[in-house]
Amino acid sequence: MKQENYIKGMTMIILSAFFFACMNVSVRLAGDLPTMQKSFFRNLVAAAFAAAILMKNHVSPRVNSRYWAPLAMRCIFGTVGILCNYYAIDHLLVADASILNKLSPFFAIIFSFLILKEKITPIQASCVMLAFIGCLFVVKPGFQNAALIPALIGVCGGLGAGIAYTMVRVLGTHGIKGPVIVFYFSMFSCVLLLPWLIFDFAPMTMKQLGTLLMAGLFAAGGQFTITTAYTYAPAGKISIFDYSQIIFATLLGFFLFGEIPDGYSFIGYGLIIAASLGMFIYNRRAAEKK
Repeated sequence: MKQENYIKGMTMIILSAFFFACMNVSVRLAGDLPTMQKSFFRNLVAAAFAAAILMKNHVSPRVNSRYWAPLAMRCIFGTVGILCNYYAIDHLLVADASILNKLSPFFAIIFSFLILKEKITPIQASCVMLAFIGCLFVVKPGFQNAALIPALIGVCGGLGAGIAYTMVRVLGTHGIKGPVIVFYFSMFSCVLLLPWLIFDFAPMTMKQLGTLLMAGLFAAGGQFTITTAYTYAPAGKISIFDYSQIIFATLLGFFLFGEIPDGYSFIGYGLIIAASLGMFIYNRRAAEKK
């Protein structure tokens, strides 16, 4: 791989991390609106972008019936992941909610073992355990912790995303294009959330609507840049830079909301990032051996 492509891939994945951090901040800035409503507008923008890409590239959205089950699981658990993540963003520090959502790769390892029967090596198991120890420092379980329930919901968001990414892996290995998966997922989410939007619609100001649409644009920007990043360089070489989102989320949370994570949260961030670094090094060495 050329050094130039590595730098481009690293730059794009850091840019995607910034976009996703901005998406999380936009969700918070939208104010006191139902989580369902925030998720609907986010997915509406993503669906429009995916449809535009399919039409531009003349790609058919048809999916063989053999793959409807994994596609349905990707849609269902992806929607659960977004709803839980947005709820956590509204009730936790932006940085805490972001790091809990970054547990998804570790859940993906677990569900790849359970669903795809892929082996888990001792090193992978150690990294998963380290990540969940870090998770405990962020969640800070205890009956006196008022943020416990939102934190646990944030963990569920990472779990839902982990299952969804496992299904994306299944679909991708069978030739299902990324924009097709994004289109079905986004449309499914919009249709599922439409009844809540109709019967429990909270009036919005133009500023709130604009902020939610910006959240959707940032999400689309994040999806496009992370996809582009992996066209320049393999995941094993650049995936660790995705955790720069925590730095962006911490800085944006401080400057916009005056949020300062406590010492336990910083320890948790360090452990989860260390686990990710361990997986990064392991995957890179495995790829070099092959």
